[in-house]
Amino acid sequence: MIPAYIVAIGDELLYGQTLNTNAYHLSKMLTDVGFKVIKHLSIADERQVILDTLDEMAKVAKVVLITGGLGPTKDDITKKTFAEYFGVGMRRDENVLKHIDDLFSSRGRMMTEMNKSQADVPTNCKIMHNAYGTAPGMWFEKEGCIFVSMPGVPHETLSMTEKEVIPRLLEYFKPPFIVHKKIETIGVPESILAQTIEEWENALPSHIRLAYLPHLGKVTLRLTSEGDDKEKIETELDEQVKKVIPLIEKYVYGYDGELIEEIIGNLLKEKNFRLSIAESCTGGYAARTFTQHDGSSAFFEGGVIAYSNDVKMKVLGVKLDTIIKHGAVSEQTALEMAEGVRKTLGTNIGISTTGVAGTGGGTPEKPVGTVWIAYSDENETVAKKYQLTKNRNLNIQLTTNAVLNLLRKKLKGIE
Repeated sequence: MIPAYIVAIGDELLYGQTLNTNAYHLSKMLTDVGFKVIKHLSIADERQVILDTLDEMAKVAKVVLITGGLGPTKDDITKKTFAEYFGVGMRRDENVLKHIDDLFSSRGRMMTEMNKSQADVPTNCKIMHNAYGTAPGMWFEKEGCIFVSMPGVPHETLSMTEKEVIPRLLEYFKPPFIVHKKIETIGVPESILAQTIEEWENALPSHIRLAYLPHLGKVTLRLTSEGDDKEKIETELDEQVKKVIPLIEKYVYGYDGELIEEIIGNLLKEKNFRLSIAESCTGGYAARTFTQHDGSSAFFEGGVIAYSNDVKMKVLGVKLDTIIKHGAVSEQTALEMAEGVRKTLGTNIGISTTGVAGTGGGTPEKPVGTVWIAYSDENETVAKKYQLTKNRNLNIQLTTNAVLNLLRKKLKGIE
């Protein structure tokens, strides 16, 4: 195992003003080539904090990727702090200076002295080219530990990591392969899933690790193993997947990060079916889940956001008597909405959502989180009730996931 740490420098990260997306992408890039990411740190843009962090990392890490703090302004002190840490001076790199000049010239702008200072780097660093910006990357070595300092702008960081950092790390180290296999499940709580596969899990070889990764209404099972023979590892993991699938097949919708809406889209296209959606409590979220992906026009006809009772009745054909007797949030209304949108838009399948998303609007009989969803095709129209949370946004997402699961089960003939 080659331990790697990721450090982000910037007060804006600690203030909650900027989301640290670099850590997510850098972790994946390192893991994909065999490094073991141990920790993410976000630290203040302060000299002593940076010095203390570098000292801490040198004791435990083999690779430290550091982002941020490389701008030309006075508040960006990373370069000078690195020079202090290593006990070296600064130099002006002529190749970096020329790159900065070329960038400014191509944009019809003149360099200032502050811009030129971007070419000033600690004397002991190796330069890594920044194709998209003015701050170069810097590579330092100390007692078998590699420190890499990169700009914090995400597209600059990720490009530099892919083209410069990863190739150099693979020349310096010979990491083992770390292989993951993920099984994507929906519609089963983590505890029930764990109970269902307990015997299989207990029989796993000690070098294969299993992790449960819960999401909203979904759980990812991640198998991980590492070693020098990638093909052998992949074969072994595939064999374990084949063993566990019969136990949980009705919950499995995909593998290795596949999205359930794309799986459903493919099923609809295979059957040459078209889909329509009638949404009340989800307010268009379910339709967006499909239409955010390329190619959704091949199976998605359209949707109706039937938020008011008038729209439910006038557009979808929900009966006034149904609303009066059972209410907008009811099995009967959900059924009529699903059938209504299917017939109105002329599709093979119609689905619907209606519920009390919150935070208000609940009653003792129908508290916040009460949701009905329905499915309709030419052979059947069925509905299902859920009692969800008190959180409006969670309820919208959970309802959409419930709809996706219902669709999946109907398309695959799962009861």
